[in-house]
Amino acid sequence: MARIEANKSFFDITKNEEDILLNGDKQNYDIIGLPNGDFHLVLDNKSYTIKVLHKNTGSGTLALSINGRVIDTLLQNKLTDLLKSMGMESGKKKLKELKAPMPGLVLDILVQAGDEVADGDNLLVLEAMKMENAIKSPQAGIIEAISVKKQDKVEKNQILISFV
Repeated sequence: MARIEANKSFFDITKNEEDILLNGDKQNYDIIGLPNGDFHLVLDNKSYTIKVLHKNTGSGTLALSINGRVIDTLLQNKLTDLLKSMGMESGKKKLKELKAPMPGLVLDILVQAGDEVADGDNLLVLEAMKMENAIKSPQAGIIEAISVKKQDKVEKNQILISFV
């Protein structure tokens, strides 16, 4: 079973061998995948052209164009529930620790414990082979602890920052 939220309405969909139940009611339908990747759906004698604009399996978000009208949906099914239970709802596992990608010298620390960071934010500057490298956050999150200080020499894979 799957649950879809669209325009603040919820729809429960169950599929068995041949039938689809929408909110418990059997639906008469026919769906065909078109060569361009779109779909043609006939449901209760009404015709719909469906184009998938954006799909994120991890979060369950799906943007559809149905007969030219864009609809954002949220899908909840066994896969999205499993990914969420594993902390992978964004499609990638959340890191607890950020490790040094190379040996080097910590020149600057741009965050502190408790700071909220976005994916791609600069966290610290690491000098390696006479080059300054901005170490960026691999995810959105909250900094739990910083394991190094300015002027520390670090080895490859040494823990630099921990996330909550």
